[in-house]
Amino acid sequence: MKLPSPRGSLSSTLIDALNGGGSLAGVSVAPDDDEDLQLSLFVCYELAYRGWDGVDDAWEWDPGLLRVRAELERGFEERLHALVGVPAPADPSTVPQALLDIVAADDGPALSKYLRGQATHEQFREFVVHRSVYHLREADPHTYAIPRLAGRAKAALIEIQLDEYGGGVTGRMHQELFKQTMAHFGLDLTYGAHVGAVPATTLAVNNLMSFFGLHRARRGAILGHLAAYEMTSSLPNRAYGTGLRRLGGDASSTVFYDEHVEADAVHEQIAAHDLCGSFAAAEPELAGQVLWGARCALAVDNLWAQAVLDAWDSDHTSLRGWRASTTLCA
Repeated sequence: MKLPSPRGSLSSTLIDALNGGGSLAGVSVAPDDDEDLQLSLFVCYELAYRGWDGVDDAWEWDPGLLRVRAELERGFEERLHALVGVPAPADPSTVPQALLDIVAADDGPALSKYLRGQATHEQFREFVVHRSVYHLREADPHTYAIPRLAGRAKAALIEIQLDEYGGGVTGRMHQELFKQTMAHFGLDLTYGAHVGAVPATTLAVNNLMSFFGLHRARRGAILGHLAAYEMTSSLPNRAYGTGLRRLGGDASSTVFYDEHVEADAVHEQIAAHDLCGSFAAAEPELAGQVLWGARCALAVDNLWAQAVLDAWDSDHTSLRGWRASTTLCA
């Protein structure tokens, strides 16, 4: 992935350093705004995935970069607390039902409904651009949790992830299936090609997964995040597939969404009970963190979805060049 263009003073300093422009020791971590913050955090996190073209892999563990990342994360976490509250203790035995209650209470914007029945071809194409940042590495942030688990919870996570990775068949990997949707819209299929086109709200959706997944201390939160995604995926993906067929999509372009309708209906039960329920029973002190992770997942996704719908309602593009008033870090 090529380093993106900066969006403020901090991301400019960070990207310049990664390009060989010197050390990050002593750099003031004061992002100009939400765009600068989220891009800076995304640039730091990508070093733990596939990296940046021409950037030395040693930067992943550079002390100066880790200090910058940690300070950005503190600010990000404060905003999450303001958005959904702080993690609170929970009865481990109630975690599966509590996850169901959280999902049932979610009244986020109906982006899937809009895409199913109203979106234009260009709007659906924009939606695919937004989601490409996540879907081209879909299962990867949650996979970081595997070595941090044991027993039934570990087996449950591996069962879910095996489906995400196509059961070991490259062409069935969900990351690969999504490329077929992108190809239908004539988009660049290169990993990370559209990072520069998406706004801060989209980057925040992705940063949240990395914020949870890369830290062992937040292993409960990344499981709650995954559960929230699996438990809210089937119906929206059915709507996306229907909407794309309405716009002329064929079986190849809709297979990603069709696959999730069936797979996530099964994953929902595994995630709530075998994964999160078993984890909470094994580590009861983190039961509340599981629920907090689920709330964060839904809340941050809702901010992104509302920003997209607000843009379209105002006849603007939802990609860079139009900025929604609804941002996580305003």
